[in-house]
Amino acid sequence: MNILKYLSITSLMVGAFSCDSSSNNGEWKSLGQLETRDAKEIESSTWSIGGETMDRDYTDYQSYKEYLGPLGAKRIRLQGGWARTEKVKGEYDFEWLDKVIPDAAERGVSPWVELSYGNPIYEGGGEAKLAGLIPMGEEALTAWDNWTRAMVNRYKSHVPEWEIWNEPDINKTHTGRQLGEFYLRTAKIVKEEQPEARLIALGMASVTKLDFVRDFMDYLKENDGLQFIDVFSYHGYTPNPSTSYPKIEILRELVWSYNSDIEFMQGENGAPSTPKEVTIGALRQYDWTELSQAKWNLRRMMGDHGRGIATNLFTISDMHYAAGDHMVGVNTKGILKTNPDKTIERPKMSYKAAQHAFSLFDSQIELLKNEKPITDQDSVSIFQYRHKKNGGTITSLWSNEGRPAEEYQSKVATVTLENASFEKPVLVELISGNVLEIPEANWKKDGMQYVFSGIPIPDYPVLIAEKATLLLK
Repeated sequence: MNILKYLSITSLMVGAFSCDSSSNNGEWKSLGQLETRDAKEIESSTWSIGGETMDRDYTDYQSYKEYLGPLGAKRIRLQGGWARTEKVKGEYDFEWLDKVIPDAAERGVSPWVELSYGNPIYEGGGEAKLAGLIPMGEEALTAWDNWTRAMVNRYKSHVPEWEIWNEPDINKTHTGRQLGEFYLRTAKIVKEEQPEARLIALGMASVTKLDFVRDFMDYLKENDGLQFIDVFSYHGYTPNPSTSYPKIEILRELVWSYNSDIEFMQGENGAPSTPKEVTIGALRQYDWTELSQAKWNLRRMMGDHGRGIATNLFTISDMHYAAGDHMVGVNTKGILKTNPDKTIERPKMSYKAAQHAFSLFDSQIELLKNEKPITDQDSVSIFQYRHKKNGGTITSLWSNEGRPAEEYQSKVATVTLENASFEKPVLVELISGNVLEIPEANWKKDGMQYVFSGIPIPDYPVLIAEKATLLLK
């Protein structure tokens, strides 16, 4: 079989996985496809899916909930929606969340809930939108405290983690110390009502506003509050996902200089799936398709995973922003395509791609941080893993030299691995889930090394994997 022609056809995308004929040294046999798993079948993982903007009624959980469990993510990010819950002072209507939070948990997807946004029925209560002010003033803060207590008490049996606010750095009037005071006030209430809860800060839109983060951390340190952060979350959209990691490392070192036990999480990232004339939100200045979205998402997901960073893929459903918010229109970052009424038309290519990553890379797959696989090509990201039970090796790799393209001439590489284990190595294409046996002519064991030659490397992640580490259908 000609691997180039085969992969082009079975990937259902012209030119997505093409390279020159030097990769076709032997017979590449199809072994089937990756089996996907429901969230209930996966014991644990670091993957999360976004379920944002229901607080403003921009997505419809009831329409997409049937896709949630089969996706395979173990967590879902939700926004609490103070203004939607308390429309009359002192009266809470939780009906909309009662239909969401317990249902997600029953599907095997653990909710982590963001406490936000403001509530304009109170003087100084802020705005119920992205980039709105945090609550200020005695009456508004007291009302915020009361709503926070009510939220935590009502949902603590289903919600193990609470995130406090979202992208506070977008509002230029906010300061780091101001956010530190607001965060610590809220965190103490959460811990009073749910001592075992994990707390997530800060949902930073930018990964480069180090002065803001430093002022925030200084306030917590000065007020004995550093123990109130379990996870630090950040967003930081970039056209090429790989370019953000040096900046993320600087951010991590800053936060760890205050408390090295704080975990890091990519709290919100994803790409649009339509041309720039159609979408709104981050990365809207570029033209996108469902293919380039799937490539970008996989690169962010596997780039995070290879660095030990948990990931929240943004987001499950396209979002329909309404007048009065930070922006208006359809944000097409959903991995489910919506109809104008917010119901689901169909899954996008990214949905299937995410299923493959979520199903395979669970807690049984161990990242080998100290292993450094080698390729003979420049601008390639590569990470090595081990299956904890059978010891088989999985290596993820992709070309990272630019923004994912609609058509890309794959690099043909030689890949060298040490401390690996293979009996029947295969090549896995993560978008389609196709699995191909790597011909004997294309690999050998040389002492303590495995050397793979003629391996096509596209501009999105593929795997060299021991067949025994995979579930196939």
